[in-house]
Amino acid sequence: MTADTAVLLVCAGNATRMGGIHKILHPLGTSTVLLHGLRTFCVCESVSELVVVCREQDRGEFEQVIAQETFPVPVRTAVGGSTRQESVRNGFLAVQTDCSCIAVHDGARPLVRPADIERVIADARRCGAATLGAPVKDTIKIVHDGMISETPDRSVLWLTQTPQVFRCDLYRRGLEAAAQSGRDYTDDCQLVEAIGVRVAMTEGDYSNIKLTTPEDFAIAEALLSAQGRE
Repeated sequence: MTADTAVLLVCAGNATRMGGIHKILHPLGTSTVLLHGLRTFCVCESVSELVVVCREQDRGEFEQVIAQETFPVPVRTAVGGSTRQESVRNGFLAVQTDCSCIAVHDGARPLVRPADIERVIADARRCGAATLGAPVKDTIKIVHDGMISETPDRSVLWLTQTPQVFRCDLYRRGLEAAAQSGRDYTDDCQLVEAIGVRVAMTEGDYSNIKLTTPEDFAIAEALLSAQGRE
């Protein structure tokens, strides 16, 4: 398997502090959210390097944590911007390996499985762009002014997860088009969809949750225990 994919681990949002600790540096199992994510991507044979995108004021703390371990691929940091799109762009520009694909992953999703990472990368190689996701379990309602206006067909609705993986040339075109139009996207798939690229949906796992609240951390700890992961 070719190591042709650079991973951008996006941790540059307005960080939620939990007990005074940045949520990406928060303990999880016997480690931290950040180290769980880094270790998971490092066991994937397709990964050529990792760029951790964080806020300038958090960079020193992130680099201290990264320096605690020796990783099998290069791991470096980049400073995020004022929006997610700008942060990902900064991470993309910081890539140093000669890669053909770029994978964008939320730093707050440390439970993604290596097998799912490899499958979404394989789909992106084949289609040009792919994202992990899972079919919705609940009935979804569209609501206007407090009243239900529509019930979409659940069979075609998916929860979008990360990583979202793109051929580098397509992602670069998406960034350039967004800059020219002045558009700012919160989802990287939208960036390439806007230039006419169709994105494949790779089915992942419901355990690939995003850690946002203290309750999410309790769920993540339970999932780690159930999966036999540290």
